[in-house]
Amino acid sequence: MGSVERSIVAELQSPILGPARERAPTFHERTVAAGGGTLRILEGGDGPPLVLLHGRGSSATTWFPLMPALARAHRVLAVDLPGFGASTGFRFRGGVDAARAFFADPIAAWLSAEGIAAPVLVGHSLGGLVALELALLGVAPSALVLIASMAAGSEMTAPARLFFRAGPERLAHALGPKAITRLMPSPGPEGPRLSALSGELLAVPGGRPDASAAFDLLVPLAGPVPHLRARLHEIGAPALVLWGARDEVLPAPLAIAASAALPRSVLHIEPGGHAPHQEDPARAARVLGDFLARL
Repeated sequence: MGSVERSIVAELQSPILGPARERAPTFHERTVAAGGGTLRILEGGDGPPLVLLHGRGSSATTWFPLMPALARAHRVLAVDLPGFGASTGFRFRGGVDAARAFFADPIAAWLSAEGIAAPVLVGHSLGGLVALELALLGVAPSALVLIASMAAGSEMTAPARLFFRAGPERLAHALGPKAITRLMPSPGPEGPRLSALSGELLAVPGGRPDASAAFDLLVPLAGPVPHLRARLHEIGAPALVLWGARDEVLPAPLAIAASAALPRSVLHIEPGGHAPHQEDPARAARVLGDFLARL
C-alpha cells in the first residue's frame, strides 16, 4: 500500500484513531489471525457490537465518515475483508461456493474466536453479500444493514460487470491512481478524499490476485449473478435495506425485492448511486441511527 506515514489511508484514519473530534470515541487499529490469514480491524466505541463490511477493492478506512457517529452508541469494528486493504495471507482456489466462503468464513471465524455475539452487521456491496452469508452461517446478528448489497438478486449492470472483469487494480496500475480516481469519482462532501483513498487502494503493488479471482466468480460477464434471494426468508433479524435510486451497479429494484423477501425489513431508497452512505454520510448516519435505536 506504500508508505503508511505518507498515505491517504493514514491521513483519513488519523481523526478516528486519535481524539481529533470533540466527544468522538477514539479508535485503535489491530490485526487478528483468522481463516488462514490476517484481518486488519479498526475498533472504537462502547456498547453492542457493530461490524462494518466494505465493498470490493475498499478497506475499513472507507467507513471513516460514519465511524465516529456510530461509535457513540456501539462498539464499532470495521474490518478489511480477506484479500483487501491490509488483510493478508488469504489464498483462493475453487468455484462460486468457495468464493463466497473466501470472503465470509474468516470473518465468521474471527467473530467466533473473540466471542462477538449478536453483532449488527453493516455491509456495502460485496460486504452486504458477506453479511448475508454470515447470517445464513449461523452468526445470528441482532440486525442487518444492507447497503446496495450484492447477493440480493441476479441482476448487475453491464458496465459494472465489464469494469470489474477488466480488473480495477489492473486499470489503476496501467492508468495510475490519479487517473483511476478521475474515471470513478466519489460524490458527496468527502468525495475527493474517498476518491484518493480508492485510487491508493486499487494501485497497490501486485494487485489483489486471490480476492479478485474469488470476486470474479461472483460477477459473470453475462447471465444471472449468483445470489441468495431464495434464502432471505431464513433471516429473522431486523434488516435495513438502504439503496441509491440511481445505483449504477446494482439496480434499485433489487432493493425492493430483497426487502420484500426479508421477514423484518425496512426499505430506504435514497437519491444517488451505489454508495449512499458515502454520498450523504450525515443522512445515512441518521437513517442508521433511527433504525438501530428501534432495536
